[in-house]
Amino acid sequence: MKHVIKQVFVAILLSFTATATIKAQNKSLTSYVNPFIGSEEHGHVFVGANVPFGAVQLGPTQIGRSWDKFNGWDWCSGYNYLSQEILGFTHTHLSGTGIGDLNDIMIVPANGAVQLYPMKFEKPATGYGSLFSKKTEICHPGFYQVYLEKYKVEAKLTATERVGIHKYHYDKTDNAHILVDLGFAMNWDKPVKTFIKQVNDSTFTGYRFSTGWSKDQRLYFSIRTSQPIIKAAFYSDSTLQNSREIESGHAKAVLYFDATRNPDMVLKVAISPVSEENALANMNTEAANGNFEVFQNKADQVWERTLGAIEVGTTNQAHKEVFYTALFHMFLGPTLFNDANNDYRGTDKKVYKSADFKNYTTMSLWDIYRGWAPFMSIVKPSLINDIASTMLAIDQQQSRLPVWPLVGSETDCMVGNPAIIILADAFGKGLIPAGKKEQLYKAMKRTAKRDSMGLQYLNKLSYIPADKMHESVAWAMEYAIADAGIAKVAMSLGKKSDSEYFSKRGQLYKLYYDKSAGFFNGRFADGKFRRPFDPLYSVPVTSDYTEGNAWQYLFLAPQDVRGLIQQLGGQKTFKTRLDSLFTMSSELGKGTAPDVSGLIGQYAHGNEPSHHITYLYNYLGEPWKTAELVRDVVQKFYTTKPNGLCGNEDVGQMSAWYAFSALGMYSVNPMEGKYVFGSPLFDSAKLHLENGKIFSIITKNNSEQNKYIQKIEFNGKPYPFTYISHKNVMTGGELVFYMGAAPSKTYGISLTNQP
Repeated sequence: MKHVIKQVFVAILLSFTATATIKAQNKSLTSYVNPFIGSEEHGHVFVGANVPFGAVQLGPTQIGRSWDKFNGWDWCSGYNYLSQEILGFTHTHLSGTGIGDLNDIMIVPANGAVQLYPMKFEKPATGYGSLFSKKTEICHPGFYQVYLEKYKVEAKLTATERVGIHKYHYDKTDNAHILVDLGFAMNWDKPVKTFIKQVNDSTFTGYRFSTGWSKDQRLYFSIRTSQPIIKAAFYSDSTLQNSREIESGHAKAVLYFDATRNPDMVLKVAISPVSEENALANMNTEAANGNFEVFQNKADQVWERTLGAIEVGTTNQAHKEVFYTALFHMFLGPTLFNDANNDYRGTDKKVYKSADFKNYTTMSLWDIYRGWAPFMSIVKPSLINDIASTMLAIDQQQSRLPVWPLVGSETDCMVGNPAIIILADAFGKGLIPAGKKEQLYKAMKRTAKRDSMGLQYLNKLSYIPADKMHESVAWAMEYAIADAGIAKVAMSLGKKSDSEYFSKRGQLYKLYYDKSAGFFNGRFADGKFRRPFDPLYSVPVTSDYTEGNAWQYLFLAPQDVRGLIQQLGGQKTFKTRLDSLFTMSSELGKGTAPDVSGLIGQYAHGNEPSHHITYLYNYLGEPWKTAELVRDVVQKFYTTKPNGLCGNEDVGQMSAWYAFSALGMYSVNPMEGKYVFGSPLFDSAKLHLENGKIFSIITKNNSEQNKYIQKIEFNGKPYPFTYISHKNVMTGGELVFYMGAAPSKTYGISLTNQP
C-alpha cells in the first residue's frame, strides 16, 4: 500500500513539474519586462504606456524634488520610483536622458472643487494631484495602472503610436471633471503659446508651443471623450473665459461629465507635429473604434512580437528579466516624429508632406552610436535605414547632420559628430540605399568640414586648443572617431584623396598625448599641456573631458585600438595601464558631477566613454580578463530593482551594452562590423532576423563559475577568432561557445585570431 501511495505521489509530483515547465515555456516575453528597473536614482527611465518607438509616451508626471543637491535631476523623465504623488498624466516623456523636457498635455481625472495649479510637495490639498500607494501601481509594456487616493479614481493607460488612451473609473463622482492643463511645465520646459477649442460635445483640439532643452517645440492634439461633456470651462491661467476656446500662455480646460450616471470615462488623445487636422486624422487612423481593452491587447501584442526578435534560454529568471527589460528600454527611443500619413515638421519648421521614410526624433546620438545602433543594425536594420533618411533630411534643413535632435529642434548636446559614426557603420553594412549614398556622403563631409565647434582647427590638421574651447580633448577624440568613419566611406566610394585626408584627421587624437603625464591632456595654443594636471579631475565644462576624466579617456580610440596601444608604449605598457584602470581607487576628483557612476576602479560604466573598455583585453591576447570584467559589470550594475541601472539609460545605450554582452559580444569599434566576444550569459539565444534568417548562439557548460570561453565552433567547424563579423551574423547559422571555470591556455592568444 505504501508503495502504491509513493507511486501516486511521484506521478502527481511529475505532473506538477511538467505543468510548471509548460507554463514557463508558454510565458509571454512581455511578462519578463519590469519597466520600474532604472526608475529610481540616476536611471531616469520612462514609466508608463507606449508602443515601440511611439510618438506617444503616456505616463504619470510627478512634482520631482528641488534642485538642491542635484535631486531634481533624477526626475528628468517626469517620474522617479521614490515619489509618492502623481500630478496627472502627460503624453510625451524622455527616457534615460541627463536633461529634462517634454511632459506635454497634462490630463488630470479629478472631482470636487476645481484646482488649476499643481499641488505642493506632500500637500495634496494645495492643488491638483494625488498621493498613491505603490501597491496599486502596475506597469508592463503598453499598459500602466494606478489608484489616485485623493480623487478615488482608478486610472488605466495604454497607447498606439500617436494616440494615448486613458480609462478612468470614478469611485467618487462629486463634480467629476477632466482637467486639461496646457500650461503645465517641469523645471526645464516653458509654454510659449497654448490653445484649446471645443469642436463638439466629445471632441477638442488645440496645440502647445513651448521652449526648453528643445527651443522651438510645436505639438498639436485632438481629444475625444467616450461620453458627452456636459459643460466645458476655459481658463487663461486662472481667469475663466466666456468662450468655447482659449489661446493663452497657459490655457486650461475643465471638462465636466455625469459620473453619477456613468462613472467610467475613456479619453483618447492624439498628437501631431504638424496640425490639429493631422492630430484628428491620426486619431481616426489609429483609434477610431475599439474599447480600452482592445487597444491594451494590441499594444501587448506589438511588444510581444518586438521582444520575440530574440529568444533566450536560461534557468536564471533574474537574468531573463533584466535582458527583456533592456530590450524594452532599447525600443523606447528614438520616437516617431511624423503623422500616420507621413507628414512631419522639419528642423527648419517647414511641413514636409508624405515622406518616403519614417521620420524620427529623440536621438541621443553621442550615447547610442557605441552599442545601440550596431545592435539595431542586427535586429532591426530597417530602422537604421529610416534613421539615415531622417539624418539626411535634417542635414538638408539645417545644413549639417544632427547631434541630439529633439522634437524638431537641434539641441547640440554632447560632443563630436556622432551622426557620422552611425552613418559610417550603416554604409559598411550595406544599409544605405544606392540612391542616397552620394547625398549622405556629402552631408558627412560638409558636417565634418564646417568652421565651427573646434573643427576650424582640425580642418588644418591641427589640434583644438584648450584655451579656445572647453572639453577640448573630448571634442577632438570624438571627432577623430567620426573622421575615421568618413575615411572608410570615402574609400568605399572611390574618393581616395578624401579618404587620405580624413584618415589623417582620424589620427589627430595622438596630438593630445602628454608623454610626461602619461595621459591625453588639454593643450594650449602655445603648444604647452595643461599644468597642473590631475587625471581624476572631471568637473563639467571646466575640464578637458565630457562625462569622464583622463583615466577613462586614455582608452577612447575605438577606431584605432592598435595605434592606441603603440601610442601608450606598446602592449606591455598598455596592459599595465589597463589593469590599473580597474584596480585603482574609485575616488573621484573634487567637484565631479554625480553622473560619473558605476565605478570599478576608475572604469565608469554609468558613462558611455567607458563602455568598450572591458573588451580591450581581446586585443592583448587576454580574453579571460574581458570575461571576468564583463560578468562583474553584469552582476554589479544590472539588477531587477528600481535602482537597477548605475547611470542614465541614455535612450537605450545603457541597456544595449547589457543586451549585447549577455549574448556574448560587443561592438568595440562601432564602425567596423565586428563584434568582439566576452562571456555569454545565456544557455542559448536565437535571433530572428528581418531577412528571415536565424542566428543561434549555444553556450555549453554555462554557469556562474564557467565564465571563460575555452573554444568556439561556428556552423559545426572550429572558430579560433575572438570576434564575429556582422556579415556572418546576418547570414544566419549557429555559434557555439564552450565554457570552463579557468582561462583557456590557447583561446584568443594568437594575434592572428584577435580583432
